[in-house]
Amino acid sequence: MEKKATSPKKQHKEKYFFAVGRRKTAQARVKLFAEGKGEITVNQRTFESYFPTFGLQKMAQDPLTVLGLEKKMNAIVTTAGGGVGAQAKATSLGIARALILIDPTYRTVLKKDGFLKRDDRKKERKKPGLKRARRRPQWQKR
Repeated sequence: MEKKATSPKKQHKEKYFFAVGRRKTAQARVKLFAEGKGEITVNQRTFESYFPTFGLQKMAQDPLTVLGLEKKMNAIVTTAGGGVGAQAKATSLGIARALILIDPTYRTVLKKDGFLKRDDRKKERKKPGLKRARRRPQWQKR
């Protein structure tokens, strides 16, 4: 019985730094390459097409912008879950964590600007007898 030849995945020859960022139910797995031209790929799409608004692009790219590295590093991001806004925030956290792996001296700047803070707020579960997590049925006199 012969084994089927599987197609090889893309192999990255350059060294990269891996980090994970999370926000609500969204998670972003970031591969940050120490050398590059500032190209960011999100879920095999261009950065601008995945995060269409300027606010989302700025939010995701802020850790690189603060350090002045937005044109010097490439990133490949895989996101899943949540909405586009939560994925942008998760990407930001993932990039910040990967930058610390590259150079631990970046930590003070990133921490001061709040990029290393994980926003752990999640949706509250629905309780029995209620319509939503806290919304009660309307009271009726008769």
